[in-house]
Amino acid sequence: MKKLLTLVAAVALVSVLPAVVAHAAPPAPFGHACAPRDGVLFCPTASDADRVASFDGVPLDVDVTLPATGDGPFPGLVMLHGYGGDKRAFQGTAYRYNSTYYAQQGYAVITPTARGFGRSCGRPDSRTAPACDRGWIHLADQRYEVRDTQHLLGLLVDSGLTRSDALGVTGISYGAIQSHNLARLRDRVRLPSGAYAPWRSPAGTPLEIAAAWPRWGATDLAYSLTPNGRFLDFGPFSPGQSRVVGGVPKKSFNDGLYALGNLQGFYAPQGADPTADITGWKAVSDRGEPFRSDALAVLRELSTYHSAVGVSGVPAPLLVQNGWTDDLFPAAEALRALRAYGGLSGARVSFQFGDLGHARGSNKANADRFFNDQGASFFAAHLTGEGAAPANGAVTAFTQTCPKTAEAAGPFRAKSWEALHPGRFKLSAPGPQRVTSGGGNPETGKAFDKVLSGDACATVPKERAKGTAIVQRRLRRGVTLLGLPTVRATVRTKGRGAYLAARLWDVHRGRQRLISRGVYRLEDAEEGRVVFQLFGNGWRFTRGHVVKLELLGSDPDFLRASNFRFGVRVSNLTMKLPSRER
Repeated sequence: MKKLLTLVAAVALVSVLPAVVAHAAPPAPFGHACAPRDGVLFCPTASDADRVASFDGVPLDVDVTLPATGDGPFPGLVMLHGYGGDKRAFQGTAYRYNSTYYAQQGYAVITPTARGFGRSCGRPDSRTAPACDRGWIHLADQRYEVRDTQHLLGLLVDSGLTRSDALGVTGISYGAIQSHNLARLRDRVRLPSGAYAPWRSPAGTPLEIAAAWPRWGATDLAYSLTPNGRFLDFGPFSPGQSRVVGGVPKKSFNDGLYALGNLQGFYAPQGADPTADITGWKAVSDRGEPFRSDALAVLRELSTYHSAVGVSGVPAPLLVQNGWTDDLFPAAEALRALRAYGGLSGARVSFQFGDLGHARGSNKANADRFFNDQGASFFAAHLTGEGAAPANGAVTAFTQTCPKTAEAAGPFRAKSWEALHPGRFKLSAPGPQRVTSGGGNPETGKAFDKVLSGDACATVPKERAKGTAIVQRRLRRGVTLLGLPTVRATVRTKGRGAYLAARLWDVHRGRQRLISRGVYRLEDAEEGRVVFQLFGNGWRFTRGHVVKLELLGSDPDFLRASNFRFGVRVSNLTMKLPSRER
């Protein structure tokens, strides 16, 4: 009997060994080997041969970072890099915003290089696979880059490594644009034809994004690159606002971004692909006025397929971050999400604002830490069921402070965008003034035309330049701007291709500091009342300082100069600043 029991025990042990061994096998996302690193498992694409084929065969260079223990399924988080970057962007040590931190919190973190960049067919020596022949940049296209991310998530869900009900996405700049698109598509993919289809993993599992945190991104790429001034945070919204009338190209940013992509990535040959004709689109933008049908077609392409504004439906829960002093993707890009989604049943959108983002953003450490903590809590609430996310509609803001080394002031919290600034501060100048296409001081414009870097606290000598209109007021007591200043004026336009560039200054002791800017495209021979808003800011105007609005016919080289000479008679000029104080 004793021998029989021993034999039975031995057989039982042998029978369970395969299951134990199988359970203990280390995870291998996309078939890639993992190794311990900084308390987590790092699973890279080690060679071009190990790249992951996307839905259309384009090979993608993608790394995965996993918790140190466990074999899944884990909640999944995709971190998407900026324009010209690659998968390494979030593999550093940034406070609570890197792949290691989130893997330590229990997430499977996916860091891909977007198609057309790095070794995802971007570098010439990476284009060894036949599929790289058309692996060029599609500029955050829902039908290509966005679908690449959906395909990668589907593969990880099918492998059992990632949960199908806990998929999140975040990114900065270019990655934020894709994050917005993924959130709006939510449980759908967009086909090359532009049609929608249910999002399914390759094995057929239904998938959807559960939470998205876009940082420094655009909700309408056409408007952000070529603004026409028609978006208002209080007015009626339509997805076609960016092409009601052709806008004014942000020349220095457009030039810089094009050059960066050309240096770091792979552009399609001009005319080879109408969905990715970046060189052709740039040529149309550079041509300027008068606007023709091809220019409006480019705007339509960018809004419809490269921007969340072009997608229908209720988005996944969103935490949206944009910078007051970001001249590329300013606060209006976040507020467009408020106008587009705020009235949709089931939508949950909250906001973060500060002196951050692209130039001239200061990106101060104390505000960044606060926002990163909030972002981590947001993902924990939606992807793991722990903690609490910001309430729907809630806003957290920090204000710009000077000098640049000073900590950001705040946080200022409100239950809604409107509640953030319950007061108004008004300036008015009823008399006629004349704005000309040749007016203003070009050197002043160049001092604040910053693409790669810039000090938002810089000042220049105060001035009243020829060919400009101003309204100003000295403060008897301090006021805190928190929002988008609104400009109203009666105009009479002579000439073609006209626009009003606006600058808001804080003037004190013979110097002036740029607080906000904006632009409004005028139609040919336009007359009557116009209304537009500046990019906005959070800024404390001190008692005794002068608040000054300046209107010009150019803003070199931040804005492209018009091809035509024009003049604008401006009267009944007013500006209302939304203030924290009632």
